[in-house]
Amino acid sequence: MRGPWYSLALLVPALAVAFTASSVNAAPPTSLSPGSSDAADILVVYPRDEHGHDHHAAPKTVLNETEILMSHLPTPPSYWTNDFEDTETNDPHYPALMGMHILFMSLAFFGALPAGIALRSVKHAWHGFTVMLFWIFCVLGLASNALYKKLTPDLYEGQKHSIQGYLWIVLALCITAVDIMHFGLRAVSYGRSIRSGSDKFTFKKLWTSVILGQEASSPVLGSSEYDALVAEAEEYDMHDMQKEVDDHESDDIQEIEHRRHHQYSPSASSERTVFGLHSPVGARHSDDTLHEVVENAKEPWSKFLRRATFAVLERTLVFGGFMQVLSGIVIYTGGCRESYVNNCLAHLIKGGIFWCYGLVTFARYLGSFSELGWAWNRSPRSEGKYPTAEFVESAVIFTYGITNTWMERFGAKPGDPYSTKQVQHIGIAVMFWYAGLVGMGLESRRIRKWLAAASTTALHSGLPSSGRRSPGSKHQSQESVAEPPSYTASFNPFPALVIGVTGLAMSAHFQTYLFQVQIHSLWGWLLAGFSTLRFLTYVFLWLAPPRSILPSRPPTEALASFFLACGGLVFMFSTEEVTLAAMRRGRDDMMMFLNVAVAITCFCFCWTMAVVALKGWLKSRTHAAVKFHASA
Repeated sequence: MRGPWYSLALLVPALAVAFTASSVNAAPPTSLSPGSSDAADILVVYPRDEHGHDHHAAPKTVLNETEILMSHLPTPPSYWTNDFEDTETNDPHYPALMGMHILFMSLAFFGALPAGIALRSVKHAWHGFTVMLFWIFCVLGLASNALYKKLTPDLYEGQKHSIQGYLWIVLALCITAVDIMHFGLRAVSYGRSIRSGSDKFTFKKLWTSVILGQEASSPVLGSSEYDALVAEAEEYDMHDMQKEVDDHESDDIQEIEHRRHHQYSPSASSERTVFGLHSPVGARHSDDTLHEVVENAKEPWSKFLRRATFAVLERTLVFGGFMQVLSGIVIYTGGCRESYVNNCLAHLIKGGIFWCYGLVTFARYLGSFSELGWAWNRSPRSEGKYPTAEFVESAVIFTYGITNTWMERFGAKPGDPYSTKQVQHIGIAVMFWYAGLVGMGLESRRIRKWLAAASTTALHSGLPSSGRRSPGSKHQSQESVAEPPSYTASFNPFPALVIGVTGLAMSAHFQTYLFQVQIHSLWGWLLAGFSTLRFLTYVFLWLAPPRSILPSRPPTEALASFFLACGGLVFMFSTEEVTLAAMRRGRDDMMMFLNVAVAITCFCFCWTMAVVALKGWLKSRTHAAVKFHASA
């Protein structure tokens, strides 16, 4: 029965190799002499695009500065050239101050901030220390930057890096203000309880209630802890869970009989994913009992939204730090000016999204978001209560597509015809739009219920005229609406499909120079590699769906996350201005660009692993240990 699936697992990489071979062996475009009639016909049928680009001309290998100056202004001096290249002039040079600014702000946003988020998740006593450390680093970083700007001439008028940075600082101040407010409310509440005689003063009570907030919560704002969004797995009776899993392994026949006699509702078979054969909770509760437990555990939406908003905003600061890194590099090197700005923004925004997406995918592989069932595992809580990771991916893809569709015409005048490049990019944006919509639809429990209506209604239409079933037929109908094992996980290919098609399309994108063609092909095939590996992940999980709450860590996801992050980084490297600068300096070497991208990606993967491991270590120190056992 599994033969076709194993064939499919071999077919997917074979197709990828075939596509690669076909692109490598493809004949280069033939060049035509300008005076030939065929060339004239081509120029008539295919008019030249903006910047004089002819989409059927062979890419150039030699830089033509005259042609570049016809569409772009000369590159003005920058802070980089002032600090490191024009050192013989009398202008002041203070690269050490800029180095201090980079060091301190990096320690704040990529060191103290992630550590503080991890410490907050377990209400650790050192969380306050990391907050203080964050602000010390920020003050030192801002002071060094202010001193650098005071001593250095303004070489980038109208830059927005500083304004954006102050906005992120204001957001961090708001989050810190919420913490201080919680601390004050806990202190007032504890003081009132002592004055009223309902509680006695002890240093232990003061430490746990006021400082750590482990016993008292703010009556106004509620707890701001992210872990309150989803209960931890340790809330279950771990002894009972371990005993039930051991009983399951020692007596598979009784487990199968229990599953066969489990009561299923035909109308609910496609509405949600239930705990299956190997779930400790599913072996202990019926579907209806689980539903009642979840209903009783529900909290008010207002409280949930406050907690979710706080968690999202706090984690957004890390991505805000990454945005500041990109804008800071642009300002310091003097890039993205005048006619380069649209190309620069497109590459940095899109490449940055893929880069962050790759890091988050690697964090999922390591075990992040396992409490939500996003780490290729079974959710330790009630399944179906929270959206799947594929739904979030599809929602992001949909949002990007529906906004970017209209942004492709930025800078065009009313009445200007659509260029070939605009049609290409709008087509990709529309694909993101509707593919993301389809992906969200497939993750909707209600829509899945509608899609299964044909099967469930056919079961009812097959009843005898009396409307009664015999005991044998009743048992058969219950068995027929049992959810298949594949319902325990999401196998939504549309997010990977969108990214793979984008990579393949952009690898064939016309570029003026051969080096630009090569670097676009590089990140295009990296994105296509992510798509292929994600498809393989789905194939393997389809054959053996996850049955444990522990992260399954499919190796294909480790490779997929690396391809995605590295592809996003090369995407950012492929801006027109960067490629032209590389050609001017003799750095137009594909191996150099790839090696730099791989090195940076590996470094950031180490940082991601350190952050995830720190949070896991803290939880293991503050929660009861659970004994793992082999599944075979």
